[in-house]
Order: sequence, then structure tokens, then C-alpha cells
Amino acid sequence: MNATEVLRIVDAIHRDKNIEQEIVFEGIEAALVSAAKKHYGEESDIVVEIDRKTGEISATCDGEVLDSEETVGRIGAQTAKQVMIQKIREAERDALYEEYTELVGEMVSGVVQRYEGGAATVALSNVEAILPRSEQIPGESHHVNERVRGTVFEVRKAGSRVKVILSRARPQLVQRLFEQEIPEIVDGIIEVRSMSREPGYRSKVAVSSSDQRVDCVGACVGVRGNRIKNIVDELGGERIDIVRWDDNLEVLIPNALQPAEVEQVILCKMLGRAIVLVREDQLSLAIGRRGQNVRLASKLSGWDIEIMTQEELAESIDRAVQGFSALEGVAVELAERLVEEGFLSYDDLSVIEPDALMEMGKLSAAEVDAIVEQAEFKAEEAEKAATAARLRKREAERQAVQQEKRQAAADAAAEKVAAPEPAATADPDPADPDAAEVAGSESAATEAPAAEAATTETQPTDEQEADRSATGSEPAS
Repeated sequence: MNATEVLRIVDAIHRDKNIEQEIVFEGIEAALVSAAKKHYGEESDIVVEIDRKTGEISATCDGEVLDSEETVGRIGAQTAKQVMIQKIREAERDALYEEYTELVGEMVSGVVQRYEGGAATVALSNVEAILPRSEQIPGESHHVNERVRGTVFEVRKAGSRVKVILSRARPQLVQRLFEQEIPEIVDGIIEVRSMSREPGYRSKVAVSSSDQRVDCVGACVGVRGNRIKNIVDELGGERIDIVRWDDNLEVLIPNALQPAEVEQVILCKMLGRAIVLVREDQLSLAIGRRGQNVRLASKLSGWDIEIMTQEELAESIDRAVQGFSALEGVAVELAERLVEEGFLSYDDLSVIEPDALMEMGKLSAAEVDAIVEQAEFKAEEAEKAATAARLRKREAERQAVQQEKRQAAADAAAEKVAAPEPAATADPDPADPDAAEVAGSESAATEAPAAEAATTETQPTDEQEADRSATGSEPAS
């Protein structure tokens, strides 16, 4: 291995594997040191240096200079090769790890190589990534040679390889698709201020515009909805709500709860909660299916949102004032003050800051601790009662289902018994009077023994009469 060849190998590895030349030089030096110790002994002090410009190799063993040809030729070349390969693989792994660590949260595109057990193996430009079932959009499936897009979710080292995990279920994918489809976002005119997502079902995106002449919502939707349609198609039909961002929460929260109409927003700053008042006919729309709309609006605004009607709020206030006033050490004025700050349950009161309660009620630390302890006890009792009520409701529903099944089985059995059996003989021809006469006589002959049998069965014997008199009950049939 002459100097020119060393430089050529280093340059080739640097270009092909995207590894810094210094790392390659250090790998070759470490390989030569390891191989030399195999020859001269592990206790030997061996130093190998390669000139970075000329490629010349110099080595010393216990302070004595070794000939370069001896260093490379006499010692185990195979050992040096193995160590060098290992070092290069480690360097390549580290380079890939750093490259994809910088891409965490960014969108990448690849081709599905395998799809087994719900997980897809995706070939990226220089590494194979995994798209696990948990990071896929619910309900979607992939096939081999399909091109998919996802965001880099996690990167970790696994031995001599780099494991890259992709995600299509994170909100970052929606944001990257917005950046790809809407040039105003890349230009900085429109900014995505907040985002919340339940993959496969619905997303909410809050946007704002730095140019008053540009409508942020209209620009994101596009002409005839073509921009948002491309994003929805990529997400498998997932519904996307684009709302206008506002720094004022009393404006932002109603926007986030669209399409429901909001009457009033009451901010409880001590709890980080917003009580939203709506009309009765808007209640289900504001909450959404299984609470989805209010849940996404809470994530979008960063505040806990509670939907109520005017009547429900009035009932909650009265109940809270009465409940707090019943606690030892809480006056009516303090209870009303707590309700004004948004505390409507024992659970809310149990997490209040002691300093805030001391200031509101002009109480001592001991009095505050006693009040909080009572609130925690009441909250636990309320939770137990709610749990018991849920269990009773669930048990009642289960019994109702079982009763319906038993009733359905009984109805089916009754229908089967009541269904007439088909006649054994063919119907007589109505045009043939002789055949009708014969059929009639056969029917009468068949019905006579049956009638006699029925009469015999309904008349009890003397023994049955004796049993009935002795037991006072009907005999078993």
C-alpha cells in the first residue's frame, strides 16, 4: 500500500460513504495499530501516523521507527482490513445518524419495500426506515412499491446500523404538507401558529397573515379548494379545519370551536380554563362527536375548554357556592369569590395554590391546609360515587343486552313452533271430484285418531287425581 493508494482509498470512501476524510485517516491508523499489536504484542507501544497531504505512513514501536513496508506488509493485513472495515461502518453509521437526526420532524419520501404485520419498510435515499402500525393513519394500508410520505419521528443507533422511524400520524406531517402546497407559508406571509390533530379523523390549523391584503384562510383553501384538497387526499380524506389565529383568547376560542356558534367565553386564569357558553341547539355541535371538536380546540388554544349552556352554568354556580360554604373555614363570601375565579368543583379547589387561597380569604396557612384537605376528601368521595354510577350504568346496559338476546331467542323459538308443517300428500286437483272426495275422507280418517288422542291426554287418570289432591299442584306433563 503506497502513499498514492492510501490517498485514493480515503478519497473514495469520503465520496461514496459521505464520511469526513479525517475520520477515514483515523480509522486506517487505528487498524494498522491493532494489526501491529497482533505481531509485536499487545503490550507494545505502537504509534502509526499517516501524512494527510502525501499519504506517507510512519510508525514506531516502543520508540523505535518501523519501516513503512514492514508496518504494512509483515503485520497481519487481514486484521488491519477487518478493523478498518469496522471503523468505516461505525463512521458511516454516525454520519447517517447525524444526517437523520437533523431531519427529525421533516417530511421525507420513500418507496415501500415490505409490508408485514401492519408495519412497512420504506426505502429512503440511503437507508431503510420503518413505518410502524402505531404511526400510520388509522384505517390506511400500504403495498409494495407504493411511494409514501412521512415525517422522521425518531432516529437511534442499533449496532452498526441506524434505525429511522417514520410517522404519518403526527401533526408535523400536516404542517409540512401545508408548507409544500401553500407558497405563502414558505415566503413567510402566512404563518401556522398552532395545530392539533387526531389522525385519520380531523385536524385544526390556526393560521395568521403578516400582510393585511392576504386572506390567510382563503390562501390555505385555494381556488375552489384545490390546495386543501391535495392535503386531504394525501391524508386519506382526513377533515381539516382552518381557523384564523388571534392573540385574544376570547376571539381565538370561538374560532377554534367552529362551526359551532359561541355566545360567551369566560376565562378562568387561575385554572387555565375557559368556560364557553352556547345555546342548547349548539351544544352537541360544539362538543363534537365523542368530544372531538372541543378536544381539538383545547389543544389548539392551549386552554382547557368546558362547554356549557346558561342554565348549566347557573346550576353549577349554585351547587359550587353551597358545597364550598359547607366546608369548615369557608365563608359564603369566599365561596362566591372562588366561583368567580372559575372554581366549580371540589376537584378544582383541591389543586388551588395555597398562597392564592390565603390572599383571597385572608386565611392562615393552617386554615388553608385544612380547607384543601377537606376538598381532597370530598373530591375522592365524588370520584368514587361517579365510578360506582358508571359501573351501575354499564351493568344495567349489559343486562339489557342479555335480556334482548333472550327475548329474541324466545321469539325465534315461538315462531318456529307456530309455523305449520307441510302436507305429506299432494294437493288434490280441484277439477277432479273423485280425488277431492278421497282426500276429504283421508283427512277425516287422520283427524279422528288425533282427536281421540287429545281427548285421552286431557282426561286425568285416577292416580293423577290422587296426586293432585295430595300435593295441591298440577301434575308434571
